[in-house]
Amino acid sequence: MKTSKAKVTSKPKKTSETRVAIKEKRVPARKSMPTDDEIRIKAQEIYNQRISRGEYGNALDDWHKAEDLLRGS
Repeated sequence: MKTSKAKVTSKPKKTSETRVAIKEKRVPARKSMPTDDEIRIKAQEIYNQRISRGEYGNALDDWHKAEDLLRGS
């Protein structure tokens, strides 16, 4: 008795519905924004370093520098 074997093909059969796989792009997680307390503490550190070096400056510049450092920009 002879048994039939199914043909094995390497190409998939074409159908009327063609599905396309779309790769999802992974977006890196954003760093969280620093809190006012974190910025205040960093600005105080910048102020203390600036004063110990005898440099002139003001609190607003220290604040902006602290924000930039904490944001990583």
